[in-house]
Amino acid sequence: MLRIRGLTKRYRTGDLALDKIDLDVAQGEVVALIGPSGAGKSTLIRCINRLVEPTAGTIALNGVELTTLGKGALRRARRKLGMIFQEYALVERLTVMENVLSGRLGYVGFWRSYMRKFPQADIDEAFRLLARVGLDHMVDKRADALSGGQRQRVGICRALIQNPDLLLVDEPTASLDPKTSRQIMRLITELCRERNLSAIVNIHDVQLAQMFASRIVGLRQGIIVYDGAPDGLTSDVLTRIYGEEDWSATTKRSPEADEDADHEEPGALEPAPLDRDRMAGLT
Repeated sequence: MLRIRGLTKRYRTGDLALDKIDLDVAQGEVVALIGPSGAGKSTLIRCINRLVEPTAGTIALNGVELTTLGKGALRRARRKLGMIFQEYALVERLTVMENVLSGRLGYVGFWRSYMRKFPQADIDEAFRLLARVGLDHMVDKRADALSGGQRQRVGICRALIQNPDLLLVDEPTASLDPKTSRQIMRLITELCRERNLSAIVNIHDVQLAQMFASRIVGLRQGIIVYDGAPDGLTSDVLTRIYGEEDWSATTKRSPEADEDADHEEPGALEPAPLDRDRMAGLT
């Protein structure tokens, strides 16, 4: 599905961010990238969709070699690469619905996107996705009126409405409290399972990675030093990834242990009626 060979990134400063990375990600697999700051996790994700240009190596998604694509072909290939950002990357003055529909910009023409005239099928899918993440009653709210967890859910919907083959998720919980972090990671992994969708998640929280990812890849100084099951993250392995520390408190926890995190805090989401007549103006 995703096949990376010899991926190297050296910046103009001479710093080597990635050193001959080999990585395969299978269909439906959720891979967590862990490692200290500066290990190359974000660089790896951004090289895959070429927000950062690799220095050397190959990246193939479903047999399409991404590193050799020209601008037009790359723009089309990015439709199949859904990106979820740490800082949400929403347009603050736009509504929840408008931000979600921006994920379809790669499919509609310039003028239709400029005038925000989207096909009815796209609007219907946006409603379905927002209902799935519990925000279908907030379609008319502006993005700047949302909480951090709500913003991240909008970002997830925007990525999914692209109908991607691979999700690239860059520190989705870095700005969230512990309970909301579990909710977001649970939501991402559930949606991947429902859609048989692959994902690479850059995450600093080792416990969250162990709870929700099916596979852990540990990076240190641009090199993969661990690639295996969550249960394999022993103290020795964590020392190899992060350096010497007392890792005895870092243990795997079951997602079922925090089922109360499935729900927002009381009052966080106050239902309001859907205004589908207003949304007709987007068609």
